[in-house]
Amino acid sequence: MLRTHKLGEADRIITLLTRSQGLVRAVAKGVRRTTSRWGSRLEPFTHVDLQLAEGRNLDTITQAETLTPFQSRLGLDYDRYTAGTAMLETAERLIAEEREPSPQQFLLLVGGLRALTAEDPAVPRAAGQVLDSYLLRSLSVAGYAPSFDTCARCDAPGPHRWFNASAGGILCAICRLPGSANPAPETVTLLGALLAGDWPTVGAAESRHLREATGLVAAYVQWHLERGLRSLSHVPR
Repeated sequence: MLRTHKLGEADRIITLLTRSQGLVRAVAKGVRRTTSRWGSRLEPFTHVDLQLAEGRNLDTITQAETLTPFQSRLGLDYDRYTAGTAMLETAERLIAEEREPSPQQFLLLVGGLRALTAEDPAVPRAAGQVLDSYLLRSLSVAGYAPSFDTCARCDAPGPHRWFNASAGGILCAICRLPGSANPAPETVTLLGALLAGDWPTVGAAESRHLREATGLVAAYVQWHLERGLRSLSHVPR
């Protein structure tokens, strides 16, 4: 479940991301009544198995079975909750049309929420790092893959010093554009690790490089989504 809207006195419109049909909007009848049989199964962050009755404009939810209640693990942790909210907004923004199959985005979102709620002391993952990794990966799946190893314009092998969101990542000295950032080499390595899911490298990164990487990821997202994510402003960075 990505988000909900009120409809009438007791219903809600549920926006969900499905494995086979992409974005779908459906009506949950009576869900706002205290006697509703749906309970918390139709709330954002819930991974559910649904049955829908096809309608002329909107489908109607007829059955829902909870698979993973991610919201129960996020509600008491502000950092995780806000990071998860940014992930839901990103998923919805990156899928241009309803009913357009997006299985990779679906699997990526479910995997990101699992990583966000995981309790594995052997591989500690801060909420902000999980979010940055998800943002880079979801943009890559959508066709906006950043380049951190080679020049984004001429493919010259790195390492290179310059980063430009509009150009698609790292640039060599020859292709450098005005206004390009000059991140530390360790930050560039960290960005590549976030994209690849190399958590040992991410976990060993210094805080100053994590902060710099977060700023570059936010700039990259804002450029390719044409406007910033509203929920990203609430994420502690």
